[in-house]
Amino acid sequence: MRSDLVKKGVERTPHRSLFKAAGFTDEELDRPLIGIVTSHNEIIPGHTHLDKVVEAVKKGVLLAGGTPIEFPVIGVCDGIAMGHIGMNYSLASRELIADSIECMTNAHGFDGLVLIPNCDKIVPGAIMGALRLNIPSIVVSGGPMLAGKFKGKDVSLSTVFEAVGAYNNGSMSTCDLKELEEKACPTCGSCSGMYTANSMNCLTEVLGLALPGNGTIPAVYSERIRLAKQAGMKILDLVKADLKPRDIVNERSIRNALTVDMALGCSTNSVLHLAAIANEAKVEFDLDKVNEISGVTPNLCKLAPAGGHHIEDLYWAGGIKAVMKELAKLNLLDLTCVTASGLTQGEIVEAALEADHTVVKSVEEPYSKTGGIAVLRGNLAVDGAVVKRSAVLKEMMVHEGPARVFDSEEDTIKAILGGGINEGDVVVIRYEGPKGGPGMREMLSPTSALAGMGLDKSVALITDGRFSGATRGAAIGHVSPEAYEGGLIALVEEGDLISIDIPNGKLELKVSDEVLSFRKEKWTLPEPKIKEGYLSRYARLVSSASTGAVLR
Repeated sequence: MRSDLVKKGVERTPHRSLFKAAGFTDEELDRPLIGIVTSHNEIIPGHTHLDKVVEAVKKGVLLAGGTPIEFPVIGVCDGIAMGHIGMNYSLASRELIADSIECMTNAHGFDGLVLIPNCDKIVPGAIMGALRLNIPSIVVSGGPMLAGKFKGKDVSLSTVFEAVGAYNNGSMSTCDLKELEEKACPTCGSCSGMYTANSMNCLTEVLGLALPGNGTIPAVYSERIRLAKQAGMKILDLVKADLKPRDIVNERSIRNALTVDMALGCSTNSVLHLAAIANEAKVEFDLDKVNEISGVTPNLCKLAPAGGHHIEDLYWAGGIKAVMKELAKLNLLDLTCVTASGLTQGEIVEAALEADHTVVKSVEEPYSKTGGIAVLRGNLAVDGAVVKRSAVLKEMMVHEGPARVFDSEEDTIKAILGGGINEGDVVVIRYEGPKGGPGMREMLSPTSALAGMGLDKSVALITDGRFSGATRGAAIGHVSPEAYEGGLIALVEEGDLISIDIPNGKLELKVSDEVLSFRKEKWTLPEPKIKEGYLSRYARLVSSASTGAVLR
Protein backbone atom coordinates (compact mmCIF):
# COMPACT_ATOMS: atom_id res chain seq x y z
CA MET A 1 0.00 0.00 0.00
CA ARG A 2 1.07 3.59 -0.64
CA SER A 3 0.66 4.35 3.06
CA ASP A 4 3.38 1.81 3.92
CA LEU A 5 5.69 4.75 3.26
CA VAL A 6 4.58 6.31 6.56
CA LYS A 7 3.69 3.31 8.70
CA LYS A 8 5.72 0.15 7.92
CA GLY A 9 9.08 -1.04 9.24
CA VAL A 10 11.36 -0.29 12.16
CA GLU A 11 12.45 3.01 10.65
CA ARG A 12 8.80 4.21 10.76
CA THR A 13 8.49 3.66 14.53
CA PRO A 14 8.52 7.45 15.18
CA HIS A 15 5.83 7.92 12.53
CA ARG A 16 3.59 5.28 14.12
CA SER A 17 4.15 6.94 17.48
CA LEU A 18 2.72 10.16 16.05
CA PHE A 19 -0.26 8.32 14.56
CA LYS A 20 -0.91 6.91 18.01
CA ALA A 21 -0.68 10.38 19.49
CA ALA A 22 -3.61 11.17 17.21
CA GLY A 23 -5.52 8.20 18.60
CA PHE A 24 -4.97 5.56 15.88
CA THR A 25 -4.53 1.90 16.83
CA ASP A 26 -2.35 -0.76 15.21
CA GLU A 27 -5.50 -2.30 13.73
CA GLU A 28 -6.41 0.98 12.03
CA LEU A 29 -2.88 1.44 10.71
CA ASP A 30 -2.96 -2.02 9.17
CA ARG A 31 -5.82 -0.92 6.90
CA PRO A 32 -5.69 1.37 3.84
CA LEU A 33 -5.51 5.02 4.95
CA ILE A 34 -8.19 7.02 3.15
CA GLY A 35 -7.96 10.83 3.12
CA ILE A 36 -11.36 12.47 3.56
CA VAL A 37 -10.95 15.88 1.95
CA THR A 38 -13.64 18.25 3.20
CA SER A 39 -14.41 21.88 2.51
CA HIS A 40 -16.86 22.07 5.42
CA ASN A 41 -17.13 25.55 6.90
CA GLU A 42 -19.70 27.79 8.56
CA ILE A 43 -20.09 30.51 5.90
CA ILE A 44 -20.87 28.84 2.56
CA PRO A 45 -24.47 27.57 2.54
CA GLY A 46 -23.37 24.79 0.20
CA HIS A 47 -20.84 23.65 2.81
CA THR A 48 -22.36 24.17 6.22
CA HIS A 49 -23.79 20.64 6.22
CA LEU A 50 -20.73 18.84 4.84
CA ASP A 51 -19.87 17.56 8.32
CA LYS A 52 -22.88 15.23 7.94
CA VAL A 53 -21.64 14.08 4.53
CA VAL A 54 -18.15 13.52 5.99
CA GLU A 55 -19.63 11.42 8.80
CA ALA A 56 -21.48 9.27 6.25
CA VAL A 57 -18.38 8.85 4.08
CA LYS A 58 -16.35 7.76 7.10
CA LYS A 59 -18.97 5.13 7.93
CA GLY A 60 -18.74 3.84 4.38
CA VAL A 61 -14.95 3.63 4.54
CA LEU A 62 -15.12 1.76 7.87
CA LEU A 63 -17.76 -0.64 6.51
CA ALA A 64 -15.45 -1.51 3.62
CA GLY A 65 -12.39 -2.03 5.82
CA GLY A 66 -10.48 1.24 5.50
CA THR A 67 -9.34 3.89 7.95
CA PRO A 68 -10.81 7.36 7.21
CA ILE A 69 -8.68 10.39 8.09
CA GLU A 70 -10.26 13.81 7.63
CA PHE A 71 -8.47 16.98 6.53
CA PRO A 72 -9.80 20.35 5.33
CA VAL A 73 -9.46 22.64 2.33
CA ILE A 74 -10.64 26.23 1.99
CA GLY A 75 -13.65 27.50 0.08
CA VAL A 76 -14.99 30.87 -1.13
CA CYS A 77 -18.72 31.57 -1.42
CA ASP A 78 -19.04 33.30 -4.78
CA GLY A 79 -22.38 34.87 -3.84
CA ILE A 80 -21.02 36.50 -0.69
CA ALA A 81 -17.77 37.43 -2.46
CA MET A 82 -19.64 39.02 -5.40
CA GLY A 83 -19.24 42.68 -6.23
CA HIS A 84 -16.22 43.54 -4.05
CA ILE A 85 -12.56 42.54 -3.58
CA GLY A 86 -13.66 39.11 -2.32
CA MET A 87 -14.41 38.03 -5.89
CA ASN A 88 -10.73 38.51 -6.82
CA TYR A 89 -10.01 35.52 -4.61
CA SER A 90 -12.65 33.16 -5.97
CA LEU A 91 -10.99 31.66 -9.06
CA ALA A 92 -7.57 32.08 -7.46
CA SER A 93 -8.69 29.85 -4.58
CA ARG A 94 -9.07 26.92 -7.00
CA GLU A 95 -5.29 26.62 -7.31
CA LEU A 96 -4.83 26.81 -3.53
CA ILE A 97 -7.31 23.97 -3.09
CA ALA A 98 -5.52 21.74 -5.59
CA ASP A 99 -2.14 22.63 -4.08
CA SER A 100 -3.27 21.93 -0.51
CA ILE A 101 -4.67 18.51 -1.48
CA GLU A 102 -1.35 17.70 -3.15
CA CYS A 103 0.58 18.84 -0.06
CA MET A 104 -1.51 16.96 2.49
CA THR A 105 -1.72 13.74 0.48
CA ASN A 106 1.94 13.45 -0.43
CA ALA A 107 3.07 14.48 3.04
CA HIS A 108 0.98 11.79 4.77
CA GLY A 109 0.95 8.90 2.32
CA PHE A 110 -2.79 8.31 1.83
CA ASP A 111 -3.81 5.26 -0.21
CA GLY A 112 -6.92 6.93 -1.62
CA LEU A 113 -9.06 10.05 -1.37
CA VAL A 114 -12.74 10.82 -0.97
CA LEU A 115 -13.24 14.45 -1.98
CA ILE A 116 -16.21 16.31 -0.44
CA PRO A 117 -16.59 19.75 -2.08
CA ASN A 118 -19.79 21.45 -3.24
CA CYS A 119 -19.43 24.91 -4.72
CA ASP A 120 -17.95 26.81 -7.62
CA LYS A 121 -14.14 26.67 -7.48
CA ILE A 122 -13.99 24.00 -4.80
CA VAL A 123 -15.27 21.18 -7.03
CA PRO A 124 -12.80 21.73 -9.91
CA GLY A 125 -10.01 22.46 -7.42
CA ALA A 126 -10.61 19.09 -5.76
CA ILE A 127 -10.69 17.29 -9.10
CA MET A 128 -7.49 19.01 -10.21
CA GLY A 129 -5.74 17.96 -7.01
CA ALA A 130 -6.85 14.34 -7.45
CA LEU A 131 -5.71 14.25 -11.07
CA ARG A 132 -2.35 15.77 -10.20
CA LEU A 133 -1.75 13.16 -7.49
CA ASN A 134 -3.28 10.35 -9.58
CA ILE A 135 -4.10 8.04 -6.69
CA PRO A 136 -7.50 6.30 -6.36
CA SER A 137 -10.10 9.01 -5.73
CA ILE A 138 -13.85 9.57 -5.74
CA VAL A 139 -15.94 12.74 -5.40
CA VAL A 140 -19.17 13.09 -3.43
CA SER A 141 -20.55 16.61 -3.25
CA GLY A 142 -22.92 18.15 -0.72
CA GLY A 143 -25.77 18.47 -3.21
CA PRO A 144 -28.00 21.31 -4.42
CA MET A 145 -30.22 23.65 -2.42
CA LEU A 146 -33.98 23.46 -2.89
CA ALA A 147 -35.57 26.34 -4.78
CA GLY A 148 -37.27 29.09 -2.84
CA LYS A 149 -40.89 30.26 -3.20
CA PHE A 150 -41.95 33.86 -3.77
CA LYS A 151 -45.42 34.99 -4.81
CA GLY A 152 -46.27 31.47 -5.96
CA LYS A 153 -43.17 31.02 -8.14
CA ASP A 154 -39.94 29.07 -7.69
CA VAL A 155 -37.00 31.43 -7.16
CA SER A 156 -33.27 31.20 -6.58
CA LEU A 157 -30.21 33.34 -5.91
CA SER A 158 -30.22 34.84 -9.41
CA THR A 159 -33.75 36.14 -8.72
CA VAL A 160 -32.40 38.11 -5.76
CA PHE A 161 -29.51 39.62 -7.70
CA GLU A 162 -31.89 40.70 -10.47
CA ALA A 163 -34.29 42.12 -7.88
CA VAL A 164 -31.68 44.75 -6.99
CA GLY A 165 -32.02 46.19 -10.50
CA ALA A 166 -35.80 45.96 -10.30
CA TYR A 167 -35.78 47.81 -6.97
CA ASN A 168 -33.50 50.53 -8.33
CA ASN A 169 -35.75 51.22 -11.32
CA GLY A 170 -38.83 51.34 -9.06
CA SER A 171 -40.52 48.12 -10.20
CA MET A 172 -40.08 46.32 -6.85
CA SER A 173 -41.00 47.57 -3.41
CA THR A 174 -38.78 47.48 -0.32
CA CYS A 175 -41.22 45.06 1.29
CA ASP A 176 -41.09 42.62 -1.63
CA LEU A 177 -37.30 42.85 -1.82
CA LYS A 178 -37.05 41.95 1.87
CA GLU A 179 -39.46 39.02 1.51
CA LEU A 180 -37.50 37.70 -1.48
CA GLU A 181 -34.30 37.98 0.57
CA GLU A 182 -35.87 35.77 3.23
CA LYS A 183 -37.39 33.17 0.86
CA ALA A 184 -34.99 32.69 -2.09
CA CYS A 185 -32.40 30.41 -0.46
CA PRO A 186 -34.40 28.15 1.92
CA THR A 187 -31.98 25.28 2.63
CA CYS A 188 -28.32 24.41 2.76
CA GLY A 189 -26.73 23.22 -0.49
CA SER A 190 -25.23 24.68 -3.64
CA CYS A 191 -27.52 27.42 -5.03
CA SER A 192 -30.51 25.85 -6.76
CA GLY A 193 -30.05 26.82 -10.42
CA MET A 194 -27.69 25.50 -13.08
CA TYR A 195 -24.98 27.79 -11.81
CA THR A 196 -21.28 26.92 -11.72
CA ALA A 197 -21.40 24.72 -8.61
CA ASN A 198 -24.20 22.51 -9.88
CA SER A 199 -22.73 22.54 -13.38
CA MET A 200 -19.49 21.08 -12.07
CA ASN A 201 -21.19 18.61 -9.73
CA CYS A 202 -23.23 17.30 -12.67
CA LEU A 203 -20.21 17.14 -14.96
CA THR A 204 -18.22 15.26 -12.31
CA GLU A 205 -20.71 12.42 -12.83
CA VAL A 206 -20.09 12.54 -16.57
CA LEU A 207 -16.31 12.62 -16.14
CA GLY A 208 -16.77 9.41 -14.14
CA LEU A 209 -15.26 10.55 -10.83
CA ALA A 210 -18.57 10.53 -8.91
CA LEU A 211 -21.42 8.08 -8.46
CA PRO A 212 -24.73 8.58 -10.30
CA GLY A 213 -26.84 11.15 -8.46
CA ASN A 214 -23.91 13.29 -7.35
CA GLY A 215 -25.05 16.31 -9.34
CA THR A 216 -28.77 16.33 -8.59
CA ILE A 217 -29.74 14.63 -5.28
CA PRO A 218 -30.78 17.60 -3.09
CA ALA A 219 -28.57 18.42 -0.11
CA VAL A 220 -31.36 17.89 2.41
CA TYR A 221 -32.47 14.46 1.14
CA SER A 222 -31.45 11.33 3.02
CA GLU A 223 -30.45 9.84 -0.33
CA ARG A 224 -27.47 12.22 -0.25
CA ILE A 225 -26.26 10.57 2.99
CA ARG A 226 -26.69 7.12 1.45
CA LEU A 227 -24.72 8.27 -1.60
CA ALA A 228 -21.92 9.44 0.71
CA LYS A 229 -21.79 6.05 2.44
CA GLN A 230 -21.64 4.34 -0.95
CA ALA A 231 -18.77 6.60 -2.03
CA GLY A 232 -16.94 5.76 1.20
CA MET A 233 -17.31 2.05 0.48
CA LYS A 234 -16.44 2.41 -3.20
CA ILE A 235 -13.05 4.05 -2.57
CA LEU A 236 -11.77 0.76 -1.13
CA ASP A 237 -12.68 -0.98 -4.40
CA LEU A 238 -10.78 1.67 -6.32
CA VAL A 239 -7.73 1.27 -4.06
CA LYS A 240 -7.83 -2.51 -4.46
CA ALA A 241 -8.13 -2.23 -8.27
CA ASP A 242 -5.61 0.64 -8.36
CA LEU A 243 -8.05 2.55 -10.61
CA LYS A 244 -6.77 6.11 -10.67
CA PRO A 245 -8.27 9.45 -11.80
CA ARG A 246 -6.25 9.58 -15.03
CA ASP A 247 -7.56 6.11 -15.89
CA ILE A 248 -11.05 7.62 -15.74
CA VAL A 249 -10.58 11.21 -16.94
CA ASN A 250 -9.24 11.25 -20.48
CA GLU A 251 -9.95 12.83 -23.85
CA ARG A 252 -13.10 10.70 -24.30
CA SER A 253 -14.62 11.43 -20.89
CA ILE A 254 -13.86 15.15 -21.23
CA ARG A 255 -15.64 15.15 -24.59
CA ASN A 256 -18.59 13.43 -22.89
CA ALA A 257 -18.58 16.18 -20.25
CA LEU A 258 -18.60 18.91 -22.89
CA THR A 259 -21.46 17.17 -24.68
CA VAL A 260 -23.62 16.95 -21.55
CA ASP A 261 -22.57 20.53 -20.74
CA MET A 262 -24.14 21.66 -24.03
CA ALA A 263 -27.32 19.66 -23.40
CA LEU A 264 -27.76 21.04 -19.87
CA GLY A 265 -26.86 24.66 -20.68
CA CYS A 266 -24.25 24.82 -17.94
CA SER A 267 -22.37 27.86 -16.67
CA THR A 268 -19.73 29.35 -18.99
CA ASN A 269 -17.29 28.71 -16.13
CA SER A 270 -17.55 25.01 -16.94
CA VAL A 271 -15.41 25.62 -20.04
CA LEU A 272 -12.76 27.35 -17.91
CA HIS A 273 -12.75 24.51 -15.37
CA LEU A 274 -12.82 21.67 -17.89
CA ALA A 275 -9.78 23.23 -19.58
CA ALA A 276 -7.98 23.32 -16.21
CA ILE A 277 -9.05 19.73 -15.44
CA ALA A 278 -7.77 18.61 -18.85
CA ASN A 279 -4.46 20.28 -18.08
CA GLU A 280 -4.07 18.18 -14.90
CA ALA A 281 -5.21 15.04 -16.77
CA LYS A 282 -2.47 15.64 -19.37
CA VAL A 283 -5.12 15.97 -22.10
CA GLU A 284 -4.98 18.65 -24.80
CA PHE A 285 -7.98 20.99 -24.62
CA ASP A 286 -8.92 22.75 -27.86
CA LEU A 287 -11.38 25.60 -27.25
CA ASP A 288 -12.76 25.18 -30.77
CA LYS A 289 -14.05 21.73 -29.77
CA VAL A 290 -16.73 23.57 -27.81
CA ASN A 291 -18.38 24.88 -30.99
CA GLU A 292 -17.82 21.57 -32.78
CA ILE A 293 -19.60 19.67 -30.00
CA SER A 294 -22.23 22.38 -29.53
CA GLY A 295 -23.02 22.25 -33.25
CA VAL A 296 -24.24 18.65 -33.02
CA THR A 297 -25.60 18.57 -29.44
CA PRO A 298 -29.21 19.62 -28.78
CA ASN A 299 -29.98 21.83 -25.80
CA LEU A 300 -32.36 19.71 -23.71
CA CYS A 301 -32.69 21.71 -20.47
CA LYS A 302 -33.47 25.25 -19.47
CA LEU A 303 -32.71 25.45 -15.78
CA ALA A 304 -32.45 28.71 -13.83
CA PRO A 305 -31.32 31.29 -14.85
CA ALA A 306 -32.16 30.28 -18.44
CA GLY A 307 -35.61 28.93 -17.49
CA GLY A 308 -37.99 28.19 -14.65
CA HIS A 309 -36.75 24.74 -13.64
CA HIS A 310 -34.21 24.10 -10.89
CA ILE A 311 -31.84 21.25 -10.03
CA GLU A 312 -34.44 19.51 -7.88
CA ASP A 313 -36.65 19.32 -11.00
CA LEU A 314 -33.79 17.68 -12.91
CA TYR A 315 -33.42 15.21 -10.03
CA TRP A 316 -37.08 14.18 -10.23
CA ALA A 317 -36.84 14.07 -14.04
CA GLY A 318 -34.20 11.34 -13.85
CA GLY A 319 -30.96 13.22 -13.24
CA ILE A 320 -27.80 13.26 -15.30
CA LYS A 321 -28.03 9.60 -16.31
CA ALA A 322 -31.44 10.33 -17.89
CA VAL A 323 -29.93 13.24 -19.85
CA MET A 324 -27.12 10.94 -20.99
CA LYS A 325 -29.66 8.28 -21.99
CA GLU A 326 -31.37 10.84 -24.22
CA LEU A 327 -28.09 11.95 -25.81
CA ALA A 328 -27.10 8.32 -26.38
CA LYS A 329 -30.00 8.04 -28.84
CA LEU A 330 -27.96 10.27 -31.16
CA ASN A 331 -24.71 8.37 -30.47
CA LEU A 332 -23.18 11.54 -29.06
CA LEU A 333 -21.45 9.89 -26.07
CA ASP A 334 -18.63 7.42 -25.65
CA LEU A 335 -20.35 4.88 -23.44
CA THR A 336 -17.25 2.71 -23.04
CA CYS A 337 -15.75 5.19 -20.56
CA VAL A 338 -15.11 3.66 -17.13
CA THR A 339 -16.31 5.33 -13.95
CA ALA A 340 -15.53 5.26 -10.23
CA SER A 341 -18.77 3.30 -9.75
CA GLY A 342 -17.14 0.24 -11.33
CA LEU A 343 -19.60 0.47 -14.23
CA THR A 344 -19.11 1.92 -17.69
CA GLN A 345 -21.19 4.92 -18.69
CA GLY A 346 -23.04 2.56 -21.04
CA GLU A 347 -24.07 0.30 -18.17
CA ILE A 348 -25.25 3.32 -16.14
CA VAL A 349 -27.23 4.70 -19.09
CA GLU A 350 -28.79 1.32 -19.90
CA ALA A 351 -30.17 1.05 -16.35
CA ALA A 352 -31.48 4.64 -16.32
CA LEU A 353 -35.18 5.44 -16.65
CA GLU A 354 -36.45 7.60 -19.49
CA ALA A 355 -36.37 11.29 -18.65
CA ASP A 356 -39.44 13.34 -17.79
CA HIS A 357 -39.68 15.42 -20.95
CA THR A 358 -41.24 18.41 -19.21
CA VAL A 359 -37.76 19.08 -17.74
CA VAL A 360 -35.43 17.18 -20.07
CA LYS A 361 -36.61 17.59 -23.65
CA SER A 362 -36.35 14.70 -26.07
CA VAL A 363 -33.66 14.81 -28.75
CA GLU A 364 -36.48 14.90 -31.30
CA GLU A 365 -37.97 18.07 -29.77
CA PRO A 366 -35.13 19.98 -28.03
CA TYR A 367 -35.12 23.62 -27.00
CA SER A 368 -32.61 24.09 -29.81
CA LYS A 369 -30.65 21.81 -32.10
CA THR A 370 -27.38 23.30 -30.89
CA GLY A 371 -25.83 23.39 -27.44
CA GLY A 372 -26.03 25.83 -24.56
CA ILE A 373 -22.55 27.38 -24.81
CA ALA A 374 -20.76 29.03 -27.72
CA VAL A 375 -17.19 30.20 -28.27
CA LEU A 376 -16.85 33.46 -30.21
CA ARG A 377 -13.82 34.61 -32.13
CA GLY A 378 -12.87 37.72 -34.07
CA ASN A 379 -10.47 40.63 -33.80
CA LEU A 380 -11.84 41.41 -30.33
CA ALA A 381 -11.25 37.84 -29.13
CA VAL A 382 -8.49 36.25 -31.20
CA ASP A 383 -8.04 33.49 -28.60
CA GLY A 384 -11.76 33.17 -27.96
CA ALA A 385 -14.62 34.37 -25.75
CA VAL A 386 -17.47 32.37 -24.21
CA VAL A 387 -21.21 32.98 -23.96
CA LYS A 388 -24.08 30.95 -22.45
CA ARG A 389 -26.11 30.87 -25.65
CA SER A 390 -29.07 29.09 -24.06
CA ALA A 391 -29.61 32.06 -21.71
CA VAL A 392 -29.52 34.73 -24.47
CA LEU A 393 -32.81 36.16 -25.73
CA LYS A 394 -33.52 35.60 -29.42
CA GLU A 395 -33.41 39.32 -30.21
CA MET A 396 -29.85 39.57 -28.82
CA MET A 397 -28.28 36.65 -30.71
CA VAL A 398 -27.12 39.15 -33.34
CA HIS A 399 -26.42 42.69 -32.18
CA GLU A 400 -24.39 45.74 -33.12
CA GLY A 401 -24.05 48.78 -30.94
CA PRO A 402 -21.81 51.51 -29.52
CA ALA A 403 -19.26 50.57 -26.88
CA ARG A 404 -19.62 51.90 -23.35
CA VAL A 405 -16.20 51.36 -21.85
CA PHE A 406 -15.33 50.78 -18.17
CA ASP A 407 -12.06 49.75 -16.56
CA SER A 408 -13.69 48.07 -13.55
CA GLU A 409 -16.87 46.33 -12.46
CA GLU A 410 -17.56 49.01 -9.82
CA ASP A 411 -17.66 51.85 -12.39
CA THR A 412 -20.00 49.77 -14.56
CA ILE A 413 -22.50 49.15 -11.77
CA LYS A 414 -22.61 52.86 -10.94
CA ALA A 415 -23.40 53.67 -14.58
CA ILE A 416 -26.11 51.00 -14.87
CA LEU A 417 -27.90 51.80 -11.61
CA GLY A 418 -27.49 55.51 -12.31
CA GLY A 419 -29.39 55.22 -15.60
CA GLY A 420 -26.29 55.83 -17.73
CA ILE A 421 -26.71 52.82 -20.02
CA ASN A 422 -29.10 53.05 -22.98
CA GLU A 423 -30.87 50.50 -25.13
CA GLY A 424 -28.57 49.18 -27.86
CA ASP A 425 -25.34 49.81 -25.96
CA VAL A 426 -22.53 47.26 -25.70
CA VAL A 427 -21.02 47.52 -22.21
CA VAL A 428 -17.31 46.66 -22.13
CA ILE A 429 -15.67 45.83 -18.79
CA ARG A 430 -11.92 45.31 -19.04
CA TYR A 431 -8.85 44.81 -16.85
CA GLU A 432 -10.84 42.11 -15.03
CA GLY A 433 -9.05 39.09 -16.55
CA PRO A 434 -6.90 36.51 -14.75
CA LYS A 435 -3.89 38.86 -14.64
CA GLY A 436 -5.61 42.24 -14.78
CA GLY A 437 -8.28 41.60 -12.15
CA PRO A 438 -6.35 39.87 -10.79
CA GLY A 439 -8.42 36.73 -10.40
CA MET A 440 -10.96 37.13 -13.23
CA ARG A 441 -13.94 38.31 -11.20
CA GLU A 442 -17.50 37.27 -12.00
CA MET A 443 -19.73 40.09 -13.26
CA LEU A 444 -23.06 38.93 -11.83
CA SER A 445 -23.93 42.28 -10.26
CA PRO A 446 -23.88 44.30 -13.53
CA THR A 447 -25.61 41.59 -15.60
CA SER A 448 -28.27 41.14 -12.92
CA ALA A 449 -28.80 44.89 -12.74
CA LEU A 450 -29.28 45.02 -16.52
CA ALA A 451 -31.75 42.11 -16.39
CA GLY A 452 -33.63 43.56 -13.42
CA MET A 453 -34.01 46.87 -15.25
CA GLY A 454 -35.24 45.13 -18.40
CA LEU A 455 -32.15 46.02 -20.43
CA ASP A 456 -31.09 42.43 -21.12
CA LYS A 457 -33.36 42.59 -24.18
CA SER A 458 -31.28 45.33 -25.79
CA VAL A 459 -27.87 45.65 -24.08
CA ALA A 460 -24.90 43.31 -24.43
CA LEU A 461 -22.00 43.03 -21.98
CA ILE A 462 -18.46 41.99 -22.91
CA THR A 463 -15.58 41.39 -20.49
CA ASP A 464 -12.20 39.75 -20.10
CA GLY A 465 -13.53 38.70 -16.69
CA ARG A 466 -16.10 35.96 -16.07
CA PHE A 467 -19.79 35.54 -15.43
CA SER A 468 -21.56 33.64 -12.72
CA GLY A 469 -23.62 30.66 -13.76
CA ALA A 470 -26.51 32.78 -12.48
CA THR A 471 -25.98 35.25 -15.34
CA ARG A 472 -28.39 35.45 -18.24
CA GLY A 473 -28.48 37.67 -21.31
CA ALA A 474 -25.95 38.54 -24.02
CA ALA A 475 -23.08 38.34 -21.55
CA ILE A 476 -19.81 37.47 -23.27
CA GLY A 477 -16.87 36.65 -21.03
CA HIS A 478 -13.36 35.18 -21.04
CA VAL A 479 -12.32 37.59 -23.83
CA SER A 480 -8.76 36.56 -24.68
CA PRO A 481 -6.14 37.95 -24.86
CA GLU A 482 -7.20 40.04 -21.87
CA ALA A 483 -6.66 43.79 -21.68
CA TYR A 484 -3.77 43.53 -19.23
CA GLU A 485 -1.86 41.44 -21.79
CA GLY A 486 -2.49 43.97 -24.55
CA GLY A 487 -5.55 42.30 -26.07
CA LEU A 488 -7.65 44.40 -28.41
CA ILE A 489 -10.24 44.91 -25.68
CA ALA A 490 -7.69 47.32 -24.12
CA LEU A 491 -7.95 49.58 -27.19
CA VAL A 492 -11.75 49.92 -27.36
CA GLU A 493 -12.93 53.51 -26.96
CA GLU A 494 -16.31 55.01 -26.08
CA GLY A 495 -18.69 54.89 -29.05
CA ASP A 496 -16.79 52.31 -31.12
CA LEU A 497 -19.14 49.93 -32.92
CA ILE A 498 -19.02 46.31 -31.74
CA SER A 499 -20.66 43.52 -33.70
CA ILE A 500 -21.88 40.31 -32.03
CA ASP A 501 -23.03 37.30 -34.05
CA ILE A 502 -23.55 34.38 -31.66
CA PRO A 503 -24.99 31.89 -34.20
CA ASN A 504 -21.88 32.32 -36.36
CA GLY A 505 -19.42 32.65 -33.48
CA LYS A 506 -18.23 36.18 -34.30
CA LEU A 507 -17.12 39.08 -32.08
CA GLU A 508 -15.72 42.09 -33.95
CA LEU A 509 -14.61 45.63 -33.15
CA LYS A 510 -15.54 47.81 -36.16
CA VAL A 511 -12.46 50.06 -36.10
CA SER A 512 -9.86 50.29 -38.89
CA ASP A 513 -6.44 48.69 -38.53
CA GLU A 514 -4.82 52.11 -38.94
CA VAL A 515 -6.73 53.58 -36.01
CA LEU A 516 -6.05 50.52 -33.87
CA SER A 517 -2.33 50.70 -34.69
CA PHE A 518 -2.27 54.34 -33.55
CA ARG A 519 -4.07 53.45 -30.32
CA LYS A 520 -1.69 50.58 -29.69
CA GLU A 521 1.30 52.94 -29.83
CA LYS A 522 -0.27 55.14 -27.16
CA TRP A 523 -1.36 52.27 -24.89
CA THR A 524 0.61 51.74 -21.70
CA LEU A 525 0.35 48.87 -19.22
CA PRO A 526 -1.57 50.08 -16.15
CA GLU A 527 -0.28 49.67 -12.64
CA PRO A 528 -1.27 46.36 -11.02
CA LYS A 529 -4.41 46.74 -8.92
CA ILE A 530 -2.97 44.53 -6.17
CA LYS A 531 0.77 44.62 -5.49
CA GLU A 532 1.31 42.22 -2.61
CA GLY A 533 0.12 38.95 -1.13
CA TYR A 534 -1.27 35.87 -2.83
CA LEU A 535 -3.08 37.70 -5.63
CA SER A 536 0.10 39.48 -6.65
CA ARG A 537 1.88 36.13 -7.00
CA TYR A 538 -1.16 34.66 -8.76
CA ALA A 539 -1.19 37.47 -11.35
CA ARG A 540 2.45 36.80 -12.23
CA LEU A 541 1.90 33.05 -12.74
CA VAL A 542 -1.61 32.63 -14.16
CA SER A 543 -2.22 31.68 -17.79
CA SER A 544 -4.88 32.99 -20.18
CA ALA A 545 -8.55 32.16 -19.70
CA SER A 546 -8.36 30.39 -23.07
CA THR A 547 -6.16 27.73 -21.44
CA GLY A 548 -8.14 27.46 -18.20
CA ALA A 549 -6.43 30.23 -16.16
CA VAL A 550 -4.04 27.72 -14.59
CA LEU A 551 -0.81 28.55 -12.82
CA ARG A 552 2.38 28.10 -14.82
